[in-house]
Amino acid sequence: MRTPSERAALLTSAVLALAALSACVDESAIFDDRDLFIDPPTEAGSFLGYSDRDSKLIVCGNCHVEKQGEWQRTAHASAWDGLQSSGFAEESCEACHTVNGYGNPVAEDAGWITTGDERFQDVQCESCHGPGLTHVTNPLDTNAPLASLKVGIGLTNGCGECHSDAHHPFLQEWESSRHANLYTSVASRPECAACHTGDGAMEAWGVSSVFLEQQAGGHFAITCAVCHDPHGSDNSKQLRFSINTASLETNLCMKCHQRLGNPDLNEASAGPHSPQGPLLVGTAGWWPPNLQWQKFVGSHGMTESNPRLCAGCHVVPFEVADAAADGQTTVATGHIFTPIPCLDAEGRPIASGNCPDTERSFLACAASGCHTDEADARSDKALAEARLSQLSSALRSLLDQVPGSEFNNSDQVYTTAEGAEFNRKLARGGAAVHNPFLTEALLLASIDAVRIQYGVALQVEVSMEPIFATGGTP
Repeated sequence: MRTPSERAALLTSAVLALAALSACVDESAIFDDRDLFIDPPTEAGSFLGYSDRDSKLIVCGNCHVEKQGEWQRTAHASAWDGLQSSGFAEESCEACHTVNGYGNPVAEDAGWITTGDERFQDVQCESCHGPGLTHVTNPLDTNAPLASLKVGIGLTNGCGECHSDAHHPFLQEWESSRHANLYTSVASRPECAACHTGDGAMEAWGVSSVFLEQQAGGHFAITCAVCHDPHGSDNSKQLRFSINTASLETNLCMKCHQRLGNPDLNEASAGPHSPQGPLLVGTAGWWPPNLQWQKFVGSHGMTESNPRLCAGCHVVPFEVADAAADGQTTVATGHIFTPIPCLDAEGRPIASGNCPDTERSFLACAASGCHTDEADARSDKALAEARLSQLSSALRSLLDQVPGSEFNNSDQVYTTAEGAEFNRKLARGGAAVHNPFLTEALLLASIDAVRIQYGVALQVEVSMEPIFATGGTP
């Protein structure tokens, strides 16, 4: 805020300048030096809130104009009105719909909680960054309040402090997911940080935001703000990239879930690794010379039938009856990222579990639009897995007859045997779901290629006629 002497100097300069231009300037509007904010009450704890509540101009937005504009398009900007119109407006809900110590490092009551001042309504910049009075009165990089990107049960800052518990258990579900735990594996493989850590992913994606954890160093998990842009974006749910495009370069999930979807001479021994994206869009695997089609795409990889692609199966919310709340329902958010999860005693999805398919929920498969109901999805999965297992076994019987010299990972030559083995490994796990059309075609072509190249014969009986309709275009 300018001091009286600074304002006087600016006013004098403005008057002199305007006098020289008096012929073309309206002298009734000489200078407008408005206050950017009104000093907050002492009990607000140095939180500033709105500069103008009606126009939703945040004090921070007077300088950070771009962020102000992005934020105004988010649901955070209407959090207070959303609560009031929900039919469930309770005082206990207000802390997560206003500016106070929730979501930032402040531990004591502040902002809305201590003042009830409407300038602190809605989820504003300070909700994540913390109080801005010090920075606004002396705007230096060294005193800019930084938001934390870490989340976790027990942490008193970050997105999880509000996006948690029975109301919407994003935090609890995320913490049991692999996104929350993969970052520990990069200690011995630093080259994996770009997808296994939150800080590595943001750097790889060119995200320039400055956040609290950068000061401490080290790695942290794939947290909320890695995938969702807190300031807002043009994508649904404030996602940093679209989930509705079948592109390995621009689809949010596929930006990481595409490593080694195709053979790499420098990684010959590794086999496929995280090939879900290339499988889904129909480009994965080693393509033998006798494979006639350019692309095989199943319904899961088509935006017409499954517009949200990966998220259409992996992030599907549904209602769960809450036995502890007299039959009321709560919501499972889909943030364990497991498409066909086992369920706990209350019917909630759990990330871990070794239950058979007959006890798993296939609700996401029906809700995505790909299947008529859960039974249909369960049946299709069983059929695809059985078929790919049969072909994999047949291919294995052929490869067992191939000389060991054909599997040389250090000679920078990719043999037919190595390509066929890559496809056999690709058929494991989720290939039957991500793209049985492509995987079946790769296995059939690999069987033919190995038989022709090495003059070996099948040791098991298997049909060489495809049972899945081919997708894509020839």
